[in-house]
Amino acid sequence: MHYRRLVLFAALVAATPAFAMHITEGILSAPWAGFWFVLVAPFFYWGLQEIQHRSEDDLRYKSLVALVGAAVFIISCMPVPVPIVGTCSHPAGTGLAALIIGPWATVVVSSIALTLQALFMAHGGLTTLGANLFSMGVAGAFVGYAAFLLARRLRVPLFWAAFVAGVTADWATYTLTSVELASALQGEKTFSQLFVALLIAFSPTQLPLGILEGFLTAIGYQFLVKRLQLPGLGTWDLGLAVRSEVTK
Repeated sequence: MHYRRLVLFAALVAATPAFAMHITEGILSAPWAGFWFVLVAPFFYWGLQEIQHRSEDDLRYKSLVALVGAAVFIISCMPVPVPIVGTCSHPAGTGLAALIIGPWATVVVSSIALTLQALFMAHGGLTTLGANLFSMGVAGAFVGYAAFLLARRLRVPLFWAAFVAGVTADWATYTLTSVELASALQGEKTFSQLFVALLIAFSPTQLPLGILEGFLTAIGYQFLVKRLQLPGLGTWDLGLAVRSEVTK
C-alpha cells in the first residue's frame, strides 16, 4: 500500500514529465484493476455492436471509425508540460470522437488507442487498461456527448455546444481518474481527502487543458459538419442510430 502511494506521489510531483490522465502499470491492486475491467466490459461490447450495426447500414462508417480512432490515439498521447507543477497532461479527444461516431463506438476506439499506448509507449498500462478506458472512453465520451445534446436542446449554437462537449469530456476524464485512484489508494486518509488532493494536483494542468480541448473540439466539429459533410456525420441518441440535425 505504501509503495503504491509513493509511486502515485512521484507521478504527481516529480520534476520529470508524468502523464496525469493515464494510470500507470502497478498503481492499482488486482481487485481494483479487475473491478474496472468488469465495469467497462458492457460498454465495450455494445460499442462493438454499434459499429457492426452502423456498418451494415453504411459501409463507409468503419472507415470513419478508423479515422477517428487514429485521431484519438494521436491526441491522447500529446503531452503538455507544465513546469510550475512538474507534471504533464494531455487532451483526450473522446469528446470530439463521441460527436462524430457516437459514444459507444468511442469506447472501442479508445480501447485500441490505450492498448497501443500501453504496449509501445509506456503510457498507461495493461493491468490499468480497464480503469483508463472507463475514465477516458466511457466517462469522457458519454459526459461530453450528453453535455452536447443538452446544450443543443437549450438552443446553444453548434460551436459552443461542441465546446462544452470538449471541456466536459476532458474534465470528466480527470475527475473519474481521481475517483479511481482515491478508491484504490486510500490508506490513512479518507476517500474524500485523497480525492480532493488528487483534484488539486491535477487542476493546474487539466483545467486550462480542458478549455483548450473545448476550443479544439468546437473548431474541429464545426468544420467537419459544415465544410466536409462526411457521410454519417452527426450525433446519435446513445448509439441508437437516430440522426440529429445538429446544424440547424
